[in-house]
Amino acid sequence: MNQATSLTPAVDTDRLDRLFDVKGLRVFLPGGYGAIGEAVAMAMARRGAIVTIAGPSPDKAQALALKLTDNGATAHGIALDASNVADIMRATSEAVGLMGGIDVLVNCVGIQREQSIMEVTEETFDEVYEVNLKSAMFLAQAVARDQIERGAGGRQIHLLSVRSQMALRNRGYSAYCSTKGGLVMLVKQHAMELAPHGITVNGVAPTFIQSDRIRAHLDDPAFRKFMLERNPLGRIGDPVEVAGQVITLAAPAGSYMTGQVVYIDGGVTASQ
Repeated sequence: MNQATSLTPAVDTDRLDRLFDVKGLRVFLPGGYGAIGEAVAMAMARRGAIVTIAGPSPDKAQALALKLTDNGATAHGIALDASNVADIMRATSEAVGLMGGIDVLVNCVGIQREQSIMEVTEETFDEVYEVNLKSAMFLAQAVARDQIERGAGGRQIHLLSVRSQMALRNRGYSAYCSTKGGLVMLVKQHAMELAPHGITVNGVAPTFIQSDRIRAHLDDPAFRKFMLERNPLGRIGDPVEVAGQVITLAAPAGSYMTGQVVYIDGGVTASQ
């Protein structure tokens, strides 16, 4: 070996230029017409990705897809009942058929049913578990089958929450926190199992983000004050700020990152 030869590679300027390029990627977006899902779908589509949006309301999924296609994108909207494993398999197969494969899974599926510890019912706990955690397992499996069969690697990205790491005082978040916490370990385990196939698995975990979903919290002056005072940046995040991290993980910029959860939270988890 020539000791004078540097081990440091020359910087590839073509790779630098493609760091955030998602053009042509086939992106499956379960739960993709909520506030964050819509921002992700639009961000992907505007950068040339092909997207399939799925959710319990096919009308909403198709309406967003039409909005994207009207602006020159290639997009599809399909039905998905995330609480039903057979329907997860069907919808994933439909997405594969529509796009010719799935390069990127962005799992935006999630619900919250607030009940204090003494009021939690088995039915509600099971509902949250099935939608938040069980669906992630089988969406990941269904997409991985396509990705492994094609042998070209891929990306899987799950939307979590700061509740995957932090409990919330004076609120009934047992089901939500436990399922989001479980999803952290699912991300890590899937990352290890899929790494040999060149498939990365990561999570993006926001705190409260501007959306109709948190309207009840924002309309409560005391709770809004609590949220803002505990947030180092002193504001509520925007869905676009979450979409930016998803783009990073899906694009070449995220190629060497797997088994990680990135917290998009204004510094909340760093300070609590």
